[in-house]
Amino acid sequence: MQNSKFNSTILLRAALLGSSALALGISAPAMAQDATSDDDSFNNEIIVTAQKRSQNIQDVPVAVSVISGAALEQQGGVNIENAQYLVPSLNFRKSGSALNQSLYLRGVGTTTFSIGGEPSVGTVLDGVVLARSGEAFSDLVDIERIEVLRGPQGTLFGKNASAGVINIVSRRPSDTFGASVEGGFFFGNGQEYRVRGGVDAPLSEKVGARITGFYSKWDGNIRNETLNRRVNGYERYGFRGIVEAKPKDNVTLTLIGDWRKSNDDCCAEVIGSPARNADNTTLTAFTDRAATALPPLLGDRTRRVRQNLLTQSLEKAWGVSFQADIESDDGPTVTSITAYRKYDSNEVRDGDFLDQPYVGIAQSHDFGPQTGDTFTQELRLTSPAGQFLEYVAGLYYYNASQERRFTRSNIACSASTLPIQGVLTPCSTAAGASTITFPLGTSNFGTTFKNMAAFGQATFNFSDDFRAIAGLRYTHDQLNGFQIRTTPVPGASNAVFDQGVYNEFIRQLALGVAPAAAQTAAVLATNGIPFRQKTTNNNISGKVGLQYDFSEDVMAYASYSRGYKGPGLNIFFNLNSNGTPPLADETGDSYEAGLKTSMLDGQLTLNVAGYYAKYKNFQANNPDFVLGQRVTRFTNAGTVSTRGFEADLLYRPSDDFTLSGGVAYTDAKVDRFRLPPGAPLTDQIPDGTVLPFSPKWKTSLGANYTIRTGGFADIELGAQGSYQTKQLSLLVASPLIRDNGTIKAYGLLDLSIALVDADDKFRISFLAKNVLDTSFAASIVDGGPLSAGNTGSSSYRYIIPREADRYFGINAKINFGG
Repeated sequence: MQNSKFNSTILLRAALLGSSALALGISAPAMAQDATSDDDSFNNEIIVTAQKRSQNIQDVPVAVSVISGAALEQQGGVNIENAQYLVPSLNFRKSGSALNQSLYLRGVGTTTFSIGGEPSVGTVLDGVVLARSGEAFSDLVDIERIEVLRGPQGTLFGKNASAGVINIVSRRPSDTFGASVEGGFFFGNGQEYRVRGGVDAPLSEKVGARITGFYSKWDGNIRNETLNRRVNGYERYGFRGIVEAKPKDNVTLTLIGDWRKSNDDCCAEVIGSPARNADNTTLTAFTDRAATALPPLLGDRTRRVRQNLLTQSLEKAWGVSFQADIESDDGPTVTSITAYRKYDSNEVRDGDFLDQPYVGIAQSHDFGPQTGDTFTQELRLTSPAGQFLEYVAGLYYYNASQERRFTRSNIACSASTLPIQGVLTPCSTAAGASTITFPLGTSNFGTTFKNMAAFGQATFNFSDDFRAIAGLRYTHDQLNGFQIRTTPVPGASNAVFDQGVYNEFIRQLALGVAPAAAQTAAVLATNGIPFRQKTTNNNISGKVGLQYDFSEDVMAYASYSRGYKGPGLNIFFNLNSNGTPPLADETGDSYEAGLKTSMLDGQLTLNVAGYYAKYKNFQANNPDFVLGQRVTRFTNAGTVSTRGFEADLLYRPSDDFTLSGGVAYTDAKVDRFRLPPGAPLTDQIPDGTVLPFSPKWKTSLGANYTIRTGGFADIELGAQGSYQTKQLSLLVASPLIRDNGTIKAYGLLDLSIALVDADDKFRISFLAKNVLDTSFAASIVDGGPLSAGNTGSSSYRYIIPREADRYFGINAKINFGG
């Protein structure tokens, strides 16, 4: 496969530019036309940089899917969340704020509210790791492609990741002047306006620049009856600039800067289903209360809330990176990437999910501003290709700090003179109206991650057809954390916590006092000094593999990888002494075999891969209740495993028709659960429990057909479909809660029609999203309101994504120059 046929190269490039290379999408005919040009086809060969060197995707011995930025834009997508409908092995956990959202690959990901944990699926932007995956969940601006690498990564990437990496690559400056302006209007489930623009400006023969900007505003898809407005929308804007210089033929210098701001009134959780008794019947008392305080409960069709606080995620982020690539005639290319990023966010959340306090039902509002910055330095050597020994070797340093001040402000009411409403009595802060108190809890906490590593991977070309791969990584991790919590008015949080409380708790345990009693006694020893802790770890991980080309069109590979994710700390608002033990590092043993093929003279490409992976000390959230509210503890949940297979198909019998698809079978489950310290036996999750966000089957299929009119514009017809079976939304012991927290199977169908200029001067498209109006939830968790007295579960909170409703869009793009 090292010398793949020309037709296969053209096929792959066309798919990447307009769709996804061996993933899924809808191709762009103007770009596909360009790919078949006799003059420049060989100069436009598709490449990926999954192995830190330019390679045809069919020659890369790993499971990797590639989605072009154009494909996401043409289908109305603006972020990684939309990519999950194109890559079957990728799943996305939507949360109340971007900070707590997660990516999953092959059923494995990290869900945590602790700022002392890192994601199992890493996100890399132009060679720079994003400290929290939430940094990548805003608009993707001016993206060339997204590479989705499955399985452990660490021998090629500066930052290790135990389950996979999302590698985002920006468009680079052109050597000719050009510009583009794009505008869109979307309607049907809230109105959205989008504007984007970019300019390529060569500054000299050796220096080029590209500047892009964007603005988008969406009303949202949920109606807040109390505030009388739509919510769960956003307003986002920002810019990105890239300057690329070649002072010498063998030297490339790249400076990238970006800034963005997001004002999201998201994500208010609807109450979709009722509190349950142990026999799964509806709690009668809940029904009576809900008749007063909640809109109708319609499951994943619920689109209304009654909340008196606007839930928001307010973010501001910027970053700068400098990359130097120095090539030598016979030796390795030296690459240095230096980067600094700043990420600030503020989470505002209505934690009681109601319109006002009631007698016996407290109002609970959360405010959590957080600041963070990251510095990274990577130094890498990449050998020339085509030698017996090809290698990549590097050194890496990573320092990420974040600090948060989280406040929970409650209003508790024991009596009220206001008229009763149904079975509930409202409360008021007006003088003499109600007997109320104002419980308040505030916690300051933070972490600093330091990661230092040496890594490398070598390929031994024993012949033109047979290769062996070996990689090794040494990692040193250091994690520091601190926390202090004060309770000016008790009742909104756990009791005060600081270094004095922790020290007394440990002393009480040494005296033989039971943990619960020790915790109560320790509160009296508060000293106002933040509790501090530190954990370190050294690890060696690696990879070995074999690759064989049966012919120019058929390549097989097999590999074993040892994945690693560093230790963690349980740092969150309601931390108590019993939750302070550091989490051990997470390790994974992954086996993968695959076959990459090209048939019918390059018209048909079929890639398949099978895998098995076992993770030890799996880091995950475990549920708990504090003062009647759902909280979680970040723990080592034991051993989990995942196995399955993936297949990607791309068929292009002519320049004007493309059919692409993919399917993933995933069996991810708990092998042996480790009960958190101090947790009751009823929290023991049974062996064999399916992991959340791992549907057994997931598939996607796309088709694109271009009608050549010979007139001012061609007509492009597109269809994109996806389907997935049911999936759990939370990892808990109770089969009743798991059953009610299961997201049902669903399928989506998108259609599009576009007028496209043959010379790529303009594109006007009309999109119909979720044509069948299939409703579904992105997340279902318990912990909802009005549930006192239940013997099975509280009510259930749903997050409804935008894609769960049919909507339409018109988008126009004009290109100048180039």
